[in-house]
Amino acid sequence: MTHAMTDEEVLGSLEDARAILTGHFRLTSGRHSDRYVQCARVLEDPALVTRLAHAIVERLGERQVDLVAAPAVGGIIIGFAVAQALGVKFIFSEREGGAMTFRRGFDVPAGARVLVVEDVVTTGGSVAEVVELVRAAGGVPVAVASLIDRGGPKAFDVELFPLLRLQVESWEPVDCGLCAAEVPLYAPGSRALAK
Repeated sequence: MTHAMTDEEVLGSLEDARAILTGHFRLTSGRHSDRYVQCARVLEDPALVTRLAHAIVERLGERQVDLVAAPAVGGIIIGFAVAQALGVKFIFSEREGGAMTFRRGFDVPAGARVLVVEDVVTTGGSVAEVVELVRAAGGVPVAVASLIDRGGPKAFDVELFPLLRLQVESWEPVDCGLCAAEVPLYAPGSRALAK
């Protein structure tokens, strides 16, 4: 059994994996920031992913979970690892025609207690879509878990269990000083956004 990871250990793991970037970034939400968490770098290391997944399970306490669901792409690997740590099945949602949906024969059994897992949560828009998919299928979302919570209000109404709360400022593009200073803008997220 592994020991519970402290916030400092989680942050250190992210930094060691070069998963915290500095610069000028457009987030999936459309907002701009001078820091970006690229959890895909963490997911390159299966042993670290396993350790982080067990740490998430420890933070959930005694919550009963029957199924783990995650939004593609960012939540798939950590979601699978959390499901493996819990010993339950795992499904993921994908975008089809712009809307999140369960495909590939995935379903949520009626009454199933579902944990929704994501890598990084900012506003939680994708997570909110998965929560609603679970409810529409007759499941019960019991919690949301993530590697990182970037802070701010969330689009979902389920309790969030992040491994690390990382307060990173973000701005609307019109209020971004980095744009005004003509610092090159990068959009490393998985969803393409209109400029």
